Amino acid sequence: MAKAGPDGLITALDIGSSKVSAMIAQKGDGGELIVLGTGQRESRGVKRGYIADMAATEAAVREAVEQAERIAGTNIEDVWVGFSAGGLVSDVAEVEFELGGHRVEQADIDALLSAGRNSIDPQGRMVLHAQPALYTLDGLTGVKKPLGLHADRLGVHIHVVAADGSPVRNLDLCVRSAHLEVKSIIASPVATGLACLSDEERELGVALVELGAGITNVSLFAGGMLVGLASLPMGAADITDDIASAFGTRRQQAERMKCFHGSANASPRDNHEMIPVTPISAEDGGEDAVQITKAQLIGVVRQRLEHQMSEIRNALARLKFEGPVGRQVVLTGGGAELKGIADYAQQALGRSVRVGRPRGLVALPEAHGGPAFTTLAGLAFFAASDPLDLRGLAPQQQTVHRQRGMGVMRKLIQAARANY
Repeated sequence: MAKAGPDGLITALDIGSSKVSAMIAQKGDGGELIVLGTGQRESRGVKRGYIADMAATEAAVREAVEQAERIAGTNIEDVWVGFSAGGLVSDVAEVEFELGGHRVEQADIDALLSAGRNSIDPQGRMVLHAQPALYTLDGLTGVKKPLGLHADRLGVHIHVVAADGSPVRNLDLCVRSAHLEVKSIIASPVATGLACLSDEERELGVALVELGAGITNVSLFAGGMLVGLASLPMGAADITDDIASAFGTRRQQAERMKCFHGSANASPRDNHEMIPVTPISAEDGGEDAVQITKAQLIGVVRQRLEHQMSEIRNALARLKFEGPVGRQVVLTGGGAELKGIADYAQQALGRSVRVGRPRGLVALPEAHGGPAFTTLAGLAFFAASDPLDLRGLAPQQQTVHRQRGMGVMRKLIQAARANY
């Protein structure tokens, strides 16, 4: 397992399609995370979550981290990096041993986890997480601490998240080129869920929809762990592009129009509110600035949202997000900052919807307290929790057993979905 830096310092780095953000935090005496400094730069070298320009992304990483260092008054050497590009897959595998009614000892747990590690077969993908989520005793699921309990059968649910290898290696190379050591690369949905979902929500069942600039990640939590994941190649930047195209203006002004005047909901007053638009031709000495109604702007926004919500609804259906566990959706990411997005999504998806924001951090700047920075906060929480990862276990010999004998391992390795 990777450890936090000296003096408990943790540096999180979120490299997205629209921004690169960094956060330096430190564990307090009571275990709380205290934010010491943050930094942010525009992302120019990332497309749909993938590194497309190494030099531009490296420069943005270096500048964002340097800004956080200046505010924190310290220098850092290593970072915990988020990965949000497409190609992420999530799976849950089960491994079970016969115990014969003996009390569970640490050697039993170690052997079980070692067997779980050896069972992971990502079929060409790179494993980002392989974490024991819950243990089972004689079929009873949800056991967190089996040590010392009697059981005939001991099992474990292993949560595995994998991704295509090349994008992960490019991300790692980019960060190291900025003279930073990569402590770990964390899947964005895993981190984001820590920052904006309660333990009870993850237990009862909730869908987390990360509306990024270029990627929308739809993840399903149930039974306390991530059980399903889908990545959609669309995001808030598509709305900006639609505005720029519809009104012939530059993306920079289209982004401002979306943020200050855009909304997911329409009202009769929108026909009377006028918005100035500077066409690209006007900047070149051509036609003058024009006026559009707010209703026209919202019409463009809603047209794109209708398509995106349809794709999200289809993704939720593929993940079988239905029945009692299919009632709550949490929106986060920069796209969740659009006015009225929760109400619009609630009507479009037919489910209860709220906007998720980072919580539980001390001294977090107000500017970084919105849904666009949830992943960044989640990376810090992940680093602070330092969860057990089976990839860090040394492979054990096949002869490793309890002194009394573990018996023959039952072949109950199953995949929740056929991702592998």
